[in-house]
Amino acid sequence: MSRTAKIILGALAALLLAVVAAVIFILTFDWNRARPWINQRVSESIGRQFAIEGDLSLHWQRADADAASSSRWGRWVPWPRLQARSVRIANPESFVPAGATATIGQITFTLNPLPLLARDISIPTLEIEQPEVALVRHKDNSNNWTFKSSDSPSTWQLKLGRLVLRQGRLSLDDAVKKVAIKAQVDTLDPARDPVYGLAWTVKGSFNGAPVSGGGRAGGVLSLQDQRQPYPLQAEVKVGKTSIGVRGTLTKPAELAALDLHLALSGASMGNLYPLTGVLLPETPPFATQGRLIGKLDASHSEWTYEEFSGTVGGSDLGGSLHYSTGGERPQLAGELVSNVLRFEDLAPLIGADSNAEKAQRGAEERQPGNRVLPVKPFSTEAWGALDADVKLTGKRIVKQKDLPITDLQAHLILKDKVLSLAPLDFGVAGGQLRSTIRLDGQQTRMKSEMQLSARRLKIQKLYPALDASRTSFGEINGDARLSATGNSVAAMLGSSNGQLKMLVNQGAISKLLLEQMGLNVGNIVINKLFGDKEVKLNCLAADLPVDNGILTARTFVLDTEDALVNVEGTVDMKDEKLALTIHPRSKGLRIISLRAPLYVTGTFKDPGVGVDKGVLALRAGGAVALAFLAPVAAILPLVNIDGEQKADCGGLLDEAKKAPVAPPAGKSRSSTKVTPKK
Repeated sequence: MSRTAKIILGALAALLLAVVAAVIFILTFDWNRARPWINQRVSESIGRQFAIEGDLSLHWQRADADAASSSRWGRWVPWPRLQARSVRIANPESFVPAGATATIGQITFTLNPLPLLARDISIPTLEIEQPEVALVRHKDNSNNWTFKSSDSPSTWQLKLGRLVLRQGRLSLDDAVKKVAIKAQVDTLDPARDPVYGLAWTVKGSFNGAPVSGGGRAGGVLSLQDQRQPYPLQAEVKVGKTSIGVRGTLTKPAELAALDLHLALSGASMGNLYPLTGVLLPETPPFATQGRLIGKLDASHSEWTYEEFSGTVGGSDLGGSLHYSTGGERPQLAGELVSNVLRFEDLAPLIGADSNAEKAQRGAEERQPGNRVLPVKPFSTEAWGALDADVKLTGKRIVKQKDLPITDLQAHLILKDKVLSLAPLDFGVAGGQLRSTIRLDGQQTRMKSEMQLSARRLKIQKLYPALDASRTSFGEINGDARLSATGNSVAAMLGSSNGQLKMLVNQGAISKLLLEQMGLNVGNIVINKLFGDKEVKLNCLAADLPVDNGILTARTFVLDTEDALVNVEGTVDMKDEKLALTIHPRSKGLRIISLRAPLYVTGTFKDPGVGVDKGVLALRAGGAVALAFLAPVAAILPLVNIDGEQKADCGGLLDEAKKAPVAPPAGKSRSSTKVTPKK
């Protein structure tokens, strides 16, 4: 044998010996001796203490069948299987409390070695047993889940195939979002549940409200398969709000799209804002269900709640809403339809529901017992959360059994904290009530402007129970224009400026009519003036200027076949006080009682009607304000009639026929010279 051959054989033997020695070393090496080095290197990379406190072992196994078949050398290369017990990741050194962010009972993973040549860390299966993660964020926004980041991005790529979680626990204590919840996660047996891979439950609190629920989701293996939709199912209850979803996530690795059946129910839609970030009004208890479609990318997202249906209080509601992000503010747009809409279901919008109903929907504010006008403040701070363009159509509106209100048309626009209802129109008793409302929430004290008109409201259609064969019935017409500042209905009316006008042509007036209208004070007054009989009405005309919340009866004339009745005095809407004097003047000797004036005093909540200085005590309830505030709170029958109608009161009504005026919001009539419109 030549010397060269001996050298080659010696080198090969040495190489083989080195390989055998390396294999023997790897197979027999106690990997626990490497724990200090691993702990130090990982701790330095994440900026906090990392420790494998239990046994660290390495085993070898044959390659995965799929990987072996995809490569010529794959079947010959063994795969390492690493197992570590009692792994601990501590909180940052300066963080309080000083406990652990996460602890893991045991972590096991198998590594495909060949992709390491291309800087890919391929882990087909990662098994984590008894993980416990405790996430904490303080009020100063410091948290324990932000890790040290590298100055330059890593050139290594992690590819995870399947995650197995057993008896996992997660707690989140977030002082910023006011969240304190605990969740449990576990992997499902694929033989028993082939659709879902993970199951979870949650319990805790959000904004002080109890949270409970659970659900299922696909395994992490599904996240890597772009052809397979990722299944989701959850039922969660937050306070009185219940959320149920069932559907799929398309292209899950990119979070590209969601297609879910969504069911929502709760005490008020306003309670959804902290959960969803979508600003919705306060409502009675509601329940809806429909299809939720979401499209997401890095720069924006789009959500459509498509063809949903449901109930709000005793009203039905359906339609479609579209919510998108990516602009200056999120955008909410859509069209809603209600076949039967109850007036009382709109009361929470302005806080006009009862204290018991407020408590039921979880509202903190309460209406004072001595006040009639709603004091609930509008939350204008949240108006900047989005812009909105939503249309609402109400086909039939129910206030009481026979009140004929139809064809609600409302167009809500919210832009840059300015909310407009233009129009807000109703069909009422064969006539029309048209209005526009503008609420400017850009300043601390909201500015508001309201313009309303009523045309051809038929009294007989308003109150069909009256006997049409005994008398004729006229029409109600009117106009109002008001401006104000303040963040509640009470504050706005208490600071309002403008003018209200009203004209009732012909018809009849009686105690029965006023009883049906709910005008209890007017009922008492008419009973004292005319008794129980029905009185023919020639006309009723009113011109009521408003200055800093004081409504003055500049002209308030009731002309009947028996008498001419004048009303003078004021209504203080800020303090809710009445100071009115009613002067009857008989047209003959038939009504002797009309010689004495009547006085209406007291508050909206507890008014009094008396002859001369004698006060007749009575309880009128919340409807008493309508006796003299009907233009503001009910149908606003104020006057600017067209040429086809003629009043029977002649020149007395000329002033009442002019359009009402109002100064700009924040200005009083007394400090602003206003030129009436012709």
